[in-house]
Amino acid sequence: MGKSKTPKAPDPRETASAQTSTNIGTAIANGYLGNVNQVTPDGSLTYSQSGTNKWTDPMSGAVYDLPTWTATQTLSPGQQAIKTQNDAAELNLSKLANSQSGRLQDLLGKPFNLSGAPAAGDPSKVGLPQYAQYGSGPNLQTSLGNAGNVQSTIANAGNIQKGVADAGTIQKTLGDAGDITKTYAYSADTSRYENALMERMNPQLERSRAALETQLANQGLQPGSEAFNRAIDAATRQENDARFGAILNAGQEQSRLAGLARDQAGFQNSAQQQAYNQMLSSGQFANTAQQQQYGQNANNMQLGNAAQQQQFGQNQAQLQANNTAQQQKFDQGLASATFGNSANQQMYQNNQSQTAANNALKDQTFNAQQAQLAAQNQARAQYLNEQYALRNQPINEIVSLMSGAQVNNPNFVPTQGQSIPNIDYAGMVQQDYANKVGAYNQKQAGIGSVLGGLAGMFTLSDKTAKKDIEKVGELKGHGLYEYSYRGQHNDGKRHIGVMAQDVEKKRPDAVRKGSDGLRRVDYGALFAAGRKK
Repeated sequence: MGKSKTPKAPDPRETASAQTSTNIGTAIANGYLGNVNQVTPDGSLTYSQSGTNKWTDPMSGAVYDLPTWTATQTLSPGQQAIKTQNDAAELNLSKLANSQSGRLQDLLGKPFNLSGAPAAGDPSKVGLPQYAQYGSGPNLQTSLGNAGNVQSTIANAGNIQKGVADAGTIQKTLGDAGDITKTYAYSADTSRYENALMERMNPQLERSRAALETQLANQGLQPGSEAFNRAIDAATRQENDARFGAILNAGQEQSRLAGLARDQAGFQNSAQQQAYNQMLSSGQFANTAQQQQYGQNANNMQLGNAAQQQQFGQNQAQLQANNTAQQQKFDQGLASATFGNSANQQMYQNNQSQTAANNALKDQTFNAQQAQLAAQNQARAQYLNEQYALRNQPINEIVSLMSGAQVNNPNFVPTQGQSIPNIDYAGMVQQDYANKVGAYNQKQAGIGSVLGGLAGMFTLSDKTAKKDIEKVGELKGHGLYEYSYRGQHNDGKRHIGVMAQDVEKKRPDAVRKGSDGLRRVDYGALFAAGRKK
């Protein structure tokens, strides 16, 4: 993007040489700071530069003078006097030790004499105790003899009667007492009685009607006349009255005959009921007798079962008595076996106690023998230690003569000298380069971002409207500048772009003058690839 150049990378050799020079200077300064002279009650320590060494940097060829130092320690007068006396005493003691060392040749040349040493204890005379082993335990009785069989079943006491003997058949039905008369014979048809009466009355009525008609004709009354009709009507009423009377008489006769038939049927049913009651009483008597017989049979069965239960109880009691006797015999056998086992166990424990006492006595004898052996060995060791002490005494005396008093060296306090840290010159150079590259990349990215945002629109770019103009690069042959706007267009920010007057010379199609007389640039048209008007 554009023709602006990236920052120049630092030269490694120059950077390394500068770093070496810085490090050497820092080291020399730290040497001066660290070499602190010290003064104590026992003496002093002094640093002084005694010369320099030349060193050539193989990278740059530069020659450096590196100072060399000498540390001088001086004792105080008192400590120096002690040292002088100690040196003289050590010399005298060394001479004395040298003269006494001749005795060691004669002493060490003689063998060690152990003739007067007490005899050491004889371990073979210490006999190990022979312990008696514990005897095996007694044979205990672990089972009992047979105490007899336990009776687990009861003898049969007889059969239990579960059913009652047959007391006879219960009479459940009665004999036939005869038919009950539900209807009685009588005619319910009154017309029969009416017809019988009418048959006797009708001829008489017909003769009376004929006589009346003849009489009326004789009287000169013609049929259909009023008088004739009245006479006929009166005769008709008389005939009807006679017929009604016959009908009434017929009903009364029919009722009389029905009452007679009803009375006869009631008598017959009373006789049948009497026969039924007699048969019912006879059946109930027979059933009562059967129930009495059944009760007697049941009582007899219960008596037999009670006797069977009594026999069963007696058998059970006998069985329990036998089992109790068997248990008693078993308990006696168990008690006897337990007593025998307890006696055997007591005898076994007595034997064990006697064995333990014998073994303890043997332990006591063994311990006494060991104590005697230890005492003999201790006496011999004491004698040998005394002989060793006599032999080492001359050697210790010579060693003591050769060790004299020591001079107290001054105790110097570690100084907290200041140090100058090394400067990472190479890192600083590299960081500066990285910062410049970052700024360059950021500026290039900003240019691209700004120009991309201005594409397709005319943006104020007149040189007269800008101030603090600084060229930062080029893009497609057009100079790019960083600037701020003047006057009313100043937004307090820095911007990057082209100068409209410069663009107008090359691309007038991308420049337009506004109503305010200021030029504006269409960045989209200006930087569009291959587009020209």
